[in-house]
This record gives sequence, structure tokens and C-alpha cells, in this order.
Amino acid sequence: MDIQDIDHVELYVGDVQQSAFYLCTALGFRVAGQGGPETSLPDDRSLLLRHGRIQLLLTSGLNPRSAAAQYVARHGDGVSSLAFTVEDAKAAYEQAISRGATSVAEPKTFTDGETTVVIAEVIGFGDVRHRLIERHGARDEFLPGVIGMLTQDVEDGDNLLDVVDHIAVCLPAGTLTETVQFYRDVFDFDQIFEEYIEIGDQAMDSKVVQSKSTTVTFTLIEPDSSRRPGQIDDFLARHDGAGVQHLAFLTDDIVGSVETFADRGVQFLSTPASYYDALQERLGRVDLGVEALRRTNVLVDRDHWGEVFQIFTRSIHARGTYFLEVIDRHGAKTFGSGNIRALYEAVLRASESPANAG
Repeated sequence: MDIQDIDHVELYVGDVQQSAFYLCTALGFRVAGQGGPETSLPDDRSLLLRHGRIQLLLTSGLNPRSAAAQYVARHGDGVSSLAFTVEDAKAAYEQAISRGATSVAEPKTFTDGETTVVIAEVIGFGDVRHRLIERHGARDEFLPGVIGMLTQDVEDGDNLLDVVDHIAVCLPAGTLTETVQFYRDVFDFDQIFEEYIEIGDQAMDSKVVQSKSTTVTFTLIEPDSSRRPGQIDDFLARHDGAGVQHLAFLTDDIVGSVETFADRGVQFLSTPASYYDALQERLGRVDLGVEALRRTNVLVDRDHWGEVFQIFTRSIHARGTYFLEVIDRHGAKTFGSGNIRALYEAVLRASESPANAG
């Protein structure tokens, strides 16, 4: 299947204006379009945000009948749709259905005469859907007749972020293998990494799947049910099932980006001093320097191709589920196991701190 990249990510949220304000003020996103009852969305209010090549569609329900309102009531704010750009949406949809995917919406065409967009939808995992999107015409136009584009120059800004690097997904225990097989069978993804992580008497299993184009990457995680329940179990309970734990945004200057975002009020997970004290012994010299990483709490690891630098935000949601990641790749194509362990430990510390109690 010809999956080219992530076209956009839709999040269902309780308050679209408040969510957009945080993303724009703290992370530098810009409002590029909007939709609602005046643009053929009778039950919803949507805002399209852009930063670099990232497109986030935020949607809030205007009444209890709305799918967005029902999603938020069950899961809280979170990712509802992950959209793939394809060459031929109808062919991709038919191929996905023939391979075992469940249909949500058959292909539908939206056009204003200059731009044409074809969209079909299938179920991914939990209540998260995959849109298959075919675009012709102006790339700045998002969805003719549904999202009205704003006239201001949305390219103004710092452009610290580029693309969605990967998406981390929490799955119920016992479903990891079948989910990996689903993405291999339906979307032609390859499994490129796997890791079993033990932290004290907790443990989790993770596998990474990636599109043939290498531009769509999912980190799939399930808890080990034979061990003491941990943070993955907490996510599944608070989110009420499988869902996206975090979105990772790629930057080419993680130290500068983190310092800028922190100045704007973004709270990142902290890392113990001992992590940096042992870093040179574990990895030797790293590109960005230990002191810069220590100052910003950025993690670093290696794979066969290079180094990867990562940091994770604190969740700002009441359920403590969904959060964000900033990642910078210096040649690395996958993930170092040390960073996966460090993330698990950082989230565990945050969940046990008084500020996040309850």
C-alpha cells in the first residue's frame, strides 16, 4: 500500500479554543483554518493548526450527539484519527477492506473546483480511525467546504518543529502481536524494533512498526499482565482502552527548542542527575554535549545509524494520559532501549509526584 506520510492528526477535545491556545502559545502552532455549523459541521467546532509540516485538527462537540463529545466523555482529550496520504484513496480503501480492515466511511470527494480531496476511513485500534487521503490542487487547502482557510500567513513563526516523527500507542495486554500483524497485513508496515522493559516489578513489551515509505511510525506498547500493574495499565484504565499515549514531533535543534518551549510555559519530565553522570561511560562523547543535555533534561541514545535525542512533556490533561514528545535525530533511524527505559521511569516519577496524585 502506497502510504506517503501522515497527512494530519485529529484530536477530539473538550474545549477547542483552550487546546488551540496552549498549542499556539507554548509550541508555536498557528491557526490555519476553522470549521463549524457554518461550514457543514453541524455538531462540531474544528480548528486546523499548523507548524512546519505538522497539521493538527482539533475538534470539540457542540452537543451530546457529536462523535467528538462522546469520545471525550469516554476517553478525555485525545487522538481520534491518524490520516495517511495516499496516491489513490479509493484503491487504498478497497485494498484495506479486502485485507481485513473495518470500514468507517467509503470514499467521498470534496472539491471547490481548484482543489480536490478524496477521503475514506477505516478502524485502526481502539476508537482511533485511519483516514486515507488523496489530494489534488493547492496543498494549502485542507478540506474544501468543510474547513475554511484563514488568509493570514501561517508560515510566520519560529518553525522549531517539522513533522510527526512517530506515534506511541498503549494496547491492552495480549493484543500487541495481533496489532502488529494487522498493520503488516493491512497497510504493509514492517516491524523495525522490539524491546521488553522491566522496571522493578513492572514490565512492558513494545514493538515498532513503520510504513514502507519510513514516514509513518507507530510504537506499540502493552503491559506484562504477569507483573504488577504499572503506568501502561493506568493509561488503559484512565483512557478506557487502547489509545495514543503521545505524539512525537521532530526538530533539528532540540536544545534550543526545549529552552524556547520551557520559556513559554511547557513543563517537561525531569531526569535524575545520575543519568547524566553515567552518560559518558555508557555512550562516550555525544553530539550535543552532556551539560547541554543535563540543563534541558534531554535524553540521548544510539542505534546502528546514529544518535537520537528525546524529551517528554508532562500531561496537561485531567486524566494524565496523553502527552507530547520532542525528538531530534542525528542519523538514528529507530530508538535506543535506554531511552525507552528512561521514559518509563520519568513517567512513573511524574505519576507518583504530589502534583499528579489522584
